[in-house]
Amino acid sequence: MPSSHPLPPSCHWFSRLSSTLDPRSGPRLAWLFVGAVLARGRRTVTSWIRAAGLTGEYRRCYATVAAAGKRTDRMAARLVHEVVKPLVAGAARLTFALDDTPTPRYGRKVQGAGVHHNPTPGPAGGAFVYGHVWVVLGFLATHPAWGVVALPLLARLYVRAKDLAGIPPTHRPAFQTKLEMAVELMRWAVTWLGFLGKPLWVVADGAYAKAPFLKPMRSLGVTVVSRLRRDSNLRTVPVARPGRQGRPRIYGEDRIDLAKRGGQRRGWTTGTFTLYGKPTAKKYKTFVATWRPAGGAIRVVLVDEPKGWVAFFCSDPTAGVADILGHVAARFSLEITFRDLKDTVGAGQQQVRSVAGNVGAFHLCAWAFTLTEAWAWGRTADHLVGHRSASPWDDAGRRPSHADKRRAWRRELLGNEIRAVLRPGLTEPEIRAAEERLLNLAA
Repeated sequence: MPSSHPLPPSCHWFSRLSSTLDPRSGPRLAWLFVGAVLARGRRTVTSWIRAAGLTGEYRRCYATVAAAGKRTDRMAARLVHEVVKPLVAGAARLTFALDDTPTPRYGRKVQGAGVHHNPTPGPAGGAFVYGHVWVVLGFLATHPAWGVVALPLLARLYVRAKDLAGIPPTHRPAFQTKLEMAVELMRWAVTWLGFLGKPLWVVADGAYAKAPFLKPMRSLGVTVVSRLRRDSNLRTVPVARPGRQGRPRIYGEDRIDLAKRGGQRRGWTTGTFTLYGKPTAKKYKTFVATWRPAGGAIRVVLVDEPKGWVAFFCSDPTAGVADILGHVAARFSLEITFRDLKDTVGAGQQQVRSVAGNVGAFHLCAWAFTLTEAWAWGRTADHLVGHRSASPWDDAGRRPSHADKRRAWRRELLGNEIRAVLRPGLTEPEIRAAEERLLNLAA
């Protein structure tokens, strides 16, 4: 059984998210969230169950994780309402980041797993990885002291068409491309955050800068920032011709050669922009062009880098260079989130087989990350990294990592356990039960 006292106030979000499930499963899911935060070592579902004290209900716990995987959209909407809205109260716009990331898996019976390109092979890694690929929507929140933090809200499991046959028909999802999933995620974001009346921007990897994604974003009123291929077929802005009848032209008649623009030594401007939390000088060129995949005019920015020029674009032609480069730099925070999701939270380690179970487990990891960041949002760095006194070799001036925040939250939860044990009138069996639980969590 879980701890004898109710969920602590710092875990009220767990109950709010879990209320979207059946009342018989909701409380169990809330305690699984606690277990996901307290678990140590390899973060499998069984480690969550042990940390939550639910070993007597382990079969129902697996069913609860799968049930959560079938209601991710509703739970993510509750997460937005309870957690994200307070963080964006003073923001001028709402910015999202889109990218996909793999989680390695093992075993042939894992539904939806397949061979995918490995974006971060490392020195000893292969070019391909066997496992799942997730298209993730993250919200880019700016902390006054720590900079931009990507909070994962919702994800879609991408399964190749050739791998769908290995999933039983009763559990087989319909095939969707990554671009279609990205559009679906942004439609969800517009539905649940568009009512705030703030402009919505999304910064995406260059792989998403294609017509199936860009044109729906234009119809939704979402501004897109992404990388532009060097061989993109750009056109000039059409010139209005007085007295000419018919619908005005969208694309110009002349082609713009990016290679010539980037290779030309004239026309470069130097500016200082705040990138990655510090002022950075960049040489750039900018102009407005028209591009068919985007459905109209775009703002193009060429940046001169040591290894050669790179091109970025924004679907809003009136956007400034500082905004575009700032969003391109902010997208890197989603890559940091992916690293922490896998290394610190343990996404992909849950050892479940079904599609719904994998989807539920990944989202529990993603939401545990987001809730940990939200819990730490208003706390000082000294409160989050007070344990550094035991590590004098650590850099005392660095900002708290996600592991620091997670460790501080665990210390608070364990402190609540100890204070509950020290209450007056506690019996000997209760003391021994609390002692066993705390030792299991610590060891």
